[in-house]
Amino acid sequence: MLTFEHLKTQVSDGSVDTVLVCMVDMQGRLMGKRFHAGHFVAGAWEETHCCNYLLATDLEMATPDGYASTSWERGYGDYVMKPDLDTLRPVPWLDGTVMVMCDVLDHHTHEEVPHAPRSILKKQVNRLKAMGYDAMCATELEFFLFEKSFDQIRKEGFRDLEPISGYNEDYHILQTTKEEHVMRPIRNHLWNAGIPVENSKGEAETGQEELNIKYAPAMETAEYHSIAKNAVKEIAWQHGHAATFLPKWHHDKVGSSSHVHQSLWADGRPAFFDEADELGMSALMKHYMAGLLKYAADYTYFMAPYINSYKRFMKGTFAPTRIIWSVDNRTAGFRLCGDGTKAVRIECRIPGSDMNPYLAMAGMLAAGIAGIEEELELQPPTTGDVYQGETGLIPGTLRAARDALHGSAMLRAAMGDDVVDHYTRAAEVEIEEFERVVTDWEVARGFERA
Repeated sequence: MLTFEHLKTQVSDGSVDTVLVCMVDMQGRLMGKRFHAGHFVAGAWEETHCCNYLLATDLEMATPDGYASTSWERGYGDYVMKPDLDTLRPVPWLDGTVMVMCDVLDHHTHEEVPHAPRSILKKQVNRLKAMGYDAMCATELEFFLFEKSFDQIRKEGFRDLEPISGYNEDYHILQTTKEEHVMRPIRNHLWNAGIPVENSKGEAETGQEELNIKYAPAMETAEYHSIAKNAVKEIAWQHGHAATFLPKWHHDKVGSSSHVHQSLWADGRPAFFDEADELGMSALMKHYMAGLLKYAADYTYFMAPYINSYKRFMKGTFAPTRIIWSVDNRTAGFRLCGDGTKAVRIECRIPGSDMNPYLAMAGMLAAGIAGIEEELELQPPTTGDVYQGETGLIPGTLRAARDALHGSAMLRAAMGDDVVDHYTRAAEVEIEEFERVVTDWEVARGFERA
């Protein structure tokens, strides 16, 4: 990490000439500007501006209607991007470049924009702080590497995609050695950017990778995740390959997840641990877990925000299908890890690799807080193959998740009506765009035989 004074020194001696000033959009992507470093340290460090459509667009950067905060009628004005100088860090995979993350503020009031992902997570973190707790989280990033580059794949119409390996490479050292020209710089560059990478490994499919980053306070974890995701794509591109975080790129392949580990701490100690409990779970943890379970459907949209997200939830693929908790069981939506130890924690296995970490963690924290406030009772853990059950299913479509989000009294109380309505509209936009498109599957299936 960098201090502002250190950055000034680097600008003076010429070792840094570019500052990436970034916000996070609704999709979890880094958006912003590249500043000449001299101009940034001279004054732009205070604030810059961006069009407010950046928080009311889709993956294609279209400008759909129906948002209360932003529209053609309102003229698409400015937001203020306020650099958080505590987030200054080098970007070792780009020459002479550093990065800073920004809060997004209203241009007139300079208040934080409530539906900005960073604002949404910060609000839930602060709610917990007021209760005396710190939210600690970690995310696992899964993705696929492909033989060809982004540009080649796009020009070929995203057809005949070939992963970088030819077989399941789960924990496979030989195959992942063949991929070290990409994965080694990812690990090292991120480490040198102040992101505490623990390891990478092959995952359970051809060309599938997993990157693990050490747990940290929730806000830091969200930034680690977003920056790492961007870095993976950039570094893969630098080496002539493509990396995708699409949860389900082929119906015959397993999907990519982004499991979220979470626990609460108080006064520097794990508040989820109780050595007197059989599983090491404190009463606080049981209430929190019960909240995650009760309200899982409400925040599923934040964990699975696209049509494609729901193709991943299939039996026998290590992706969950049911809102159930179990002890060290990878078939359940919620897995208890580290039972009986101070490392006891909850792993939510529902989120896909396409989640926005700020939104997903905010939804989970809000549900956990509700569980604590309502003193919800946690039912005993499920055992065995959780796939065999038929109750407590995760919403199976984006439409079902949209409906649950829109009707969530808990999230409306925790985040505000405007925020819930904003992201309900985002889900509707995705559904509307998909429903107007004729897919290759439909043509091939019915062109002659219909």
